[in-house]
Amino acid sequence: MSVQAEEEQVVTSPIPSSAGLSRAAAGDPEGAVGRALRPLNSGRLREEYQSQGSFLYLSEFLPADATQQLIDAANALLPEVNRNYLPGHKAGGSVSRHTIDRLAPYIAELYRSPQLIAWLEKITGDRLQLSPEDDPHAYALYYYTRAGDHIGWHYDTSYYDGRRYTVLLGVIDESSCKLDYELHTKDPNKADLPGSVQYPPGSLIVFDGDKLRHRVTPSLDGEVRVSLTLEYVTNPNMRPWRRFISNMKDAIAYFGFRQVFRKAFGGKV
Repeated sequence: MSVQAEEEQVVTSPIPSSAGLSRAAAGDPEGAVGRALRPLNSGRLREEYQSQGSFLYLSEFLPADATQQLIDAANALLPEVNRNYLPGHKAGGSVSRHTIDRLAPYIAELYRSPQLIAWLEKITGDRLQLSPEDDPHAYALYYYTRAGDHIGWHYDTSYYDGRRYTVLLGVIDESSCKLDYELHTKDPNKADLPGSVQYPPGSLIVFDGDKLRHRVTPSLDGEVRVSLTLEYVTNPNMRPWRRFISNMKDAIAYFGFRQVFRKAFGGKV
């Protein structure tokens, strides 16, 4: 097993900003979320989410200018990528919320968008809260930039006392990678239902982390894929032994010990 931080290069065609959009508007996450939500029928989407066992996919969500902000952030954070390899399970790179807080505040503001959270509450039917400030998974970027980068079948298991919801946003996709998933695996009254999506920049997926079994298929040589995850919880409390398990998993499989145990390093990341 190897854990190392390294710099990589991503080349992607820019997504043009909306015509006539001011620089201030382009840099306003809350305004972008408002424009994204305006045409959506939340009632119908709530029904779709429920019928699919707490899963919803929208091929178009964020406006082009907001997506470009995420692309710019993903490229700017390349020197901060921490690569991991777990034989038989995953390979790839990631950047935690702690680094994002320092270097990509647009993402942090998007995560805290009141309109986004209110809409997610309508879809999930739950009262949602932000993940605690020491949770490196609260919002994070995931990079697939080498042949064979992937993650195997898993659930986004909640170590919190309540539920944890995952929101995936497509950032860069110049790859053949797909998100494979299985619906209803925790419902004894329904047969498992497989599915697969290749979500493009600006798309959105939301699901209950404990209910969706999923994986990302391996990338090929020369391909690039970057996605952004946002995590919301219904109860931010976590028991000490669960905190230890969660921290060790994050340190080994995702962000490195310095990121996860940053307090022990004097808060430096």
